[in-house]
Amino acid sequence: MDHQIKNLNGGIFVQTHSNKKILLDPRKVTGSDFIFVSHAHTDHLHKKKKNEKIKIKTLASKETSIIAKIRGYDIQNTIDTYEGFELVDTGHILGSRGLLIYDEIFYTGDISVRKRGFMNSTTNIPKVDTLIIESTFGKPEYVFPSISKVIDQTNKIISECYDKGNPVLIMGYSVGKAQLLFDLFKHWDPFYVHDSIYAINKIYSELGIILKNSINHTFAEENNLLSKNNPWIMLSPLMNGNSKFVKHMKEKYGVVTIGFSGWSIQPGYKYMMNLDHTMTLSDHCDYNELIHVVKRSNAKKVYTIHGFADEFADSLRKMGFNAESLEK
Repeated sequence: MDHQIKNLNGGIFVQTHSNKKILLDPRKVTGSDFIFVSHAHTDHLHKKKKNEKIKIKTLASKETSIIAKIRGYDIQNTIDTYEGFELVDTGHILGSRGLLIYDEIFYTGDISVRKRGFMNSTTNIPKVDTLIIESTFGKPEYVFPSISKVIDQTNKIISECYDKGNPVLIMGYSVGKAQLLFDLFKHWDPFYVHDSIYAINKIYSELGIILKNSINHTFAEENNLLSKNNPWIMLSPLMNGNSKFVKHMKEKYGVVTIGFSGWSIQPGYKYMMNLDHTMTLSDHCDYNELIHVVKRSNAKKVYTIHGFADEFADSLRKMGFNAESLEK
């Protein structure tokens, strides 16, 4: 039998020609032989019911299992290798993997092919018959600036703030983006970290990504280490400027906010988020990089999933690829 691929219960269902059934990043676990979890972002994890024992083998990297657990997701029966299946580094966050199935099907999960700080560029794109690719930024307007340009622009803003005596709040997604920002801007002092990111930073260091020592936000406030008139930098999760935490930091310390996201390439993003500055930095491929992955795979059939899946499939068909969206 030929393999079958379809969107099922918020995840991708694959049935191979040998009748193996695999769920890729499911939100809900149903009957299958294997589950694959690509990385530890919550939109790719499944929450089991209280006291539920999941007996199905789960393919995931060690890093994904450990980071998921600290976030409240206990991935059970984890294995990182099985005959016919190969985990492929996708450069999205620490531990992120794609799944190569019998050298025929490659599921990217979330993927980035550009080098960013301690995250190396991903060059190992398998040659396959069938590619299942994320399409988060699968529209032509999402072409990102170079990392060096983003770093230079951000350092300039921070330098100007320090000259004026203004503290700075830099913000990014708490797992992956935040650790990258911490590494890219570690030369600034003093450098404080939001409590939720502080816990993840410790895990990253234990897993081999050594991040410099820092002081968490609660300790800094309780010990009066933060000042309105002396500059400092703090890393926090990406939040709207109207959030309780950001309003507190604005009112008490006069922080200047800088948010990092791939979505910030849209002109209205800064105003929607109510931030002082936004920088375009993503842990996903941009539009051109997604096309690069498709070409490198040499796939005869391409399925798109997540984000602009319909639009990206349409673009690929216009380029001559046999592409289909898996979005319902």
